[in-house]
Amino acid sequence: MNPETNMPEINAETLKSKLGGVFAPIATPFSEDEEVDYAALEFNLERYAASGILGYLALGSNGENRSLTEEEKLRVLELIVRRKGRGQVVLAGATYDAQRDTERFLKQAAGIGADFGLVLSPGYFRKQMTEEVLYRYFSTLADASPIPLLLYNAPGFCGVTLTPALVGRLAAHPNIVGMKDSAPSGIENFLKFESEKFHVLAGSANFLFPAMLGGALGGTVSLANAFPEFVMELFRCGQARDQARGYPLQERVTRINSAISGSYGVAGVKAAMNLAGYRGGVPRRPLLPLTQAQVDELRRFLEQEGLLP
Repeated sequence: MNPETNMPEINAETLKSKLGGVFAPIATPFSEDEEVDYAALEFNLERYAASGILGYLALGSNGENRSLTEEEKLRVLELIVRRKGRGQVVLAGATYDAQRDTERFLKQAAGIGADFGLVLSPGYFRKQMTEEVLYRYFSTLADASPIPLLLYNAPGFCGVTLTPALVGRLAAHPNIVGMKDSAPSGIENFLKFESEKFHVLAGSANFLFPAMLGGALGGTVSLANAFPEFVMELFRCGQARDQARGYPLQERVTRINSAISGSYGVAGVKAAMNLAGYRGGVPRRPLLPLTQAQVDELRRFLEQEGLLP
């Protein structure tokens, strides 16, 4: 037990093995009537289990967290935990504005069997989210959380940017074990905090390889929803520090990722999943699905890239 938190402590090797890989920020499939398609989610999980990816971010932005009811969130998380493959790891995304809601969810996620919580900054009162407010938020969450936490730096979603100074302070907390950085400001600003007890994950396929060269163990990347084996090729280049193969492959990955999520967001990810043989379904309103013309254009592009038969 960790004497500071009175919680089970993860040793350095176990933590490295649980965070050292590719995570799919798993999409929540919806049927045409916008109901959660749990059978489609099970179908996807069965395929992902054999893909080589380490695990899943459940209830992230690609999971349309903010479009789910609380009951749906817990049922989706329970299904992902129950149907994950042997040795796979589950991060549970927490995207609440009220701290008591985040605290409640983390306890529920722990009870369901999630391995880690991934916590986004509250964004509604973003002007009041000073360094001290955010430090208190994350550190007191970590004091109470029954599972280890990762910080989520995603200003594009919440309007709040975590600074290196704040992350450095929080990295010293015994129950904060890492972060996912999806900001365009530069993951290199956080890689200096890599240690045996704190690991930085790339939050985009666009910089997975250079992040790994800089010390990151892996990443949580939306491209893994449709093409997990392809992303694993880049991950293995990062593991091997293979710059001759890695840099050209990173350029290709960035081009493909930009054509999917960069151009169309969640709707593009789901369309690419459908084209690749997964069951992405449609996004929930207010998001629009791709038009047939956009789907056809995306199909032609992916065929030219050799990702579709």
